Amino acid sequence: MKAFVCLLMALMVYDCAAVSKECTNIPTQSHTLRYELLASKNETWKKEVMSHYHLTPTDESAWADLLPRKLLSVEQKNDWAVMYRKIKNMGVFKPPVGFLKEVPLEDVRLLEGSIHAVAQQTNLEYLLMLDVDRLLWNFRHTAGLPTPGTPYGGWEAPDQELRGHFVVVAVLRSLLMQRTPSNTGHYLSASALMWASTKNDILKGKMTALVAGLSACQEKIGTGYLSAFPTEFFDRFENVTFVWAPYYTIHKILAGLLDQYTIGGNPQALKIVTSMVDYFYNRVMNVISQYTVTRHYQSLNEETGGMNDVLYRLYILTGDSKHLLLAHLFDKPCFIGLLAVQANDIANFHVNTHIPIVVGAQMRYEVTGDPLYKEIGTFFMDLVNSSHSYATGGTSVSENWSNPKRIADNLKIPETEESCTTYNMLKVSRHLFRWTKEVTYADYYERALTNGVLSIQRGTEPGVMIYMLPLGLGVSKAISSHGWGKPFDVFWCCYGTGIESFSKLGDSIYFEEEGNSPSLYIIQYISSSFNWKSGKVLLTQTVVPASSSDPYLRVTFTFSPNEKTGTSSTLNLRLPSWTHADGAKAMLNTDTLSLPAPGNFLSITRQWSASDKLTLQFPITIRTETIKDERPEYASVQAILYGPYLLAGHTTNNWDIKAGTDWITPIPSSYNSQLVSFSQDFQNSTFVITNSNQSLTMQNLPEPGTDIALYATFRLIPKDATNKSVIIEPFHLPGTIISHQEPDQPLTIVDSSKGGPSSVFLVVPGLDGRNQTISLQSQSNKDCYVHSNMSSGSGVKLRCKSNSEAGFNQATSFVAGKGLRQYNPISFVAKGGNQNFLLEPLFNFRDEHYTVYFNIQD
Repeated sequence: MKAFVCLLMALMVYDCAAVSKECTNIPTQSHTLRYELLASKNETWKKEVMSHYHLTPTDESAWADLLPRKLLSVEQKNDWAVMYRKIKNMGVFKPPVGFLKEVPLEDVRLLEGSIHAVAQQTNLEYLLMLDVDRLLWNFRHTAGLPTPGTPYGGWEAPDQELRGHFVVVAVLRSLLMQRTPSNTGHYLSASALMWASTKNDILKGKMTALVAGLSACQEKIGTGYLSAFPTEFFDRFENVTFVWAPYYTIHKILAGLLDQYTIGGNPQALKIVTSMVDYFYNRVMNVISQYTVTRHYQSLNEETGGMNDVLYRLYILTGDSKHLLLAHLFDKPCFIGLLAVQANDIANFHVNTHIPIVVGAQMRYEVTGDPLYKEIGTFFMDLVNSSHSYATGGTSVSENWSNPKRIADNLKIPETEESCTTYNMLKVSRHLFRWTKEVTYADYYERALTNGVLSIQRGTEPGVMIYMLPLGLGVSKAISSHGWGKPFDVFWCCYGTGIESFSKLGDSIYFEEEGNSPSLYIIQYISSSFNWKSGKVLLTQTVVPASSSDPYLRVTFTFSPNEKTGTSSTLNLRLPSWTHADGAKAMLNTDTLSLPAPGNFLSITRQWSASDKLTLQFPITIRTETIKDERPEYASVQAILYGPYLLAGHTTNNWDIKAGTDWITPIPSSYNSQLVSFSQDFQNSTFVITNSNQSLTMQNLPEPGTDIALYATFRLIPKDATNKSVIIEPFHLPGTIISHQEPDQPLTIVDSSKGGPSSVFLVVPGLDGRNQTISLQSQSNKDCYVHSNMSSGSGVKLRCKSNSEAGFNQATSFVAGKGLRQYNPISFVAKGGNQNFLLEPLFNFRDEHYTVYFNIQD
């Protein structure tokens, strides 16, 4: 019977294809392609692509939408109230209860020093850099108002159809992200979230001014419409002709304004939202009245963002049945229907078009209680995790899903994981955790946040993020079709979601459970404080930064009751699935607590006092994870994780690792004190010794975070107690050392097992007589020293003293400064077939080349 149903479904899909009814947003599903198309001067190419947009008569019976069947027999009129009653009276569902409750973001504070706090501060600095007049420029221009300042570039430029998307989301959540016609929305959301996270007064002023500016634009237009582009874009959308996702931008604006209302406390924002929604439900009503609901659903093949999600959120606030019905009409039936029948058939769908639709379906469950939508969210998460996800927790390749359990092929393509998709998958998992309290979803959240979100910033540079996170062999975040963005000139979609993500890093650490007594779930171990008002206590969580030399997660909780007589409350603490029972420990003051197995919660009920101290210790181990590809030839392609941290190796082309005894070893933190870079100043330039292609050359002083900075760092390994006799190991090539040949021959890099007297150097005072310099003398030939020609590209050799060389002393003297690169506290060496690999967390890489998946052979 099951086989017959599958065959029937396949025939239905084929039939739909035969009548040319698509369920995607192909051919121009890629935002990158859309941007390039609109910016291109090649009119022939543009005409060819546009020709794919057309209306084709379709067999209405082949279009399976999810409106109740009885409703389809009713003449479609413009009476939304009648339609709403039809839907409401057909079901017996009630909003579900028992979910975990979000805690106010303003009650959570990240503690200084953690990687999360640093990422948040970097984001705050970016949001504060953005100018309100420049963010509003396109909105004012569309409304016919004066336009002080100059518009931003990239996707927010006046000639880009997606303009405006960045403004709304970023300001409300953190003032940090942008995108052409919808970046304004991201800024609104980001600024609201960041203000709640930091209470920064300057940011508060910016977001208040932005909302006021948007309100003025809406009033000037006079119809309730508000966007950075004209209404003609929606004419094209409704006619199913080419346009770049206008509802995608509207979703960002609506979501940002709702965040300004619910988080920022600005009632003007809600007024703008309700007026906008009045305008757009009238548009949708007119389309359905003129062309039928089928035409409306056909137009949803263009990306609409999370329109269903934001409208369900609005309905919760207003109770207006029109908002509920409009939300239903943005539930994309042809995609939701596939998930409803649990079909593993999402290949070739544009990923970030469709994850938000699932998030909206999850919100539909929270609003209506219809269990179908709970099952849709659960199945979708299982489907993506089992067949389409990387070790980061992210998904997609070139913005789409590929064939299930065939993702090894994706590693050949630089444009792998789109950052936006991780942002949205986190929303899916967050809903599921709140519903179920299952540790699996909290584990996923930790993995995706740690590896898929923290990895997209370029260190502490405000406004520098990536669109795609490459995961192939020898890739670099700086080298792809996008590379690193610029603060004021790109505003990609992933800039918008990026500024939101880094503005709400504290929103999923703590969740409350409502009941007779206060109960708190702690699912992320991030140094933070939480003012737990219902528990009447200020809770402070301090996490010792993870280290490869100390393989434990160590967490301490302290308590400051808000009242002298506290109340009894319960803490539920996650035991991550990646840890193990052997070595796990929990102590309350001096008492050792009994722990459940990993993958469960430790529950402690107590009247907490200021003298209480709760400590947790969870072992962190190395493990490998095979890529999600069921073909036998890819069984050895594996990622390496250390607890929740995905490790990447410094390599450009090698990926072979030999697993076995001691195949991977931690790097002691003390090794950082042995790292140096050798530099020389000459003619107003600074040069450093670097290694490449098994030899040493001089290069100009590099920027931090680059391959050259990596290559210019060496570890001096003492050979005696005086530290004056050393061997020199290139930082990124553990297990190799520098060796000299005959005088006047280049220095080379050899395997440490092949080293001998020619690999030992004496560190002596610089021959140039300066206090800050040293010279490297050959131990086997003490008349010879490491020598350079003090110019970029010149080779580094061993040269012996010569009375005829006037500059010999200067050419053999170097400043041995702090290494341009340091070991991350989480660093390992893995034994390879052709070389050993230095492994560090993926989030620690900037421009350096790396490999995430290795060919690991027993």
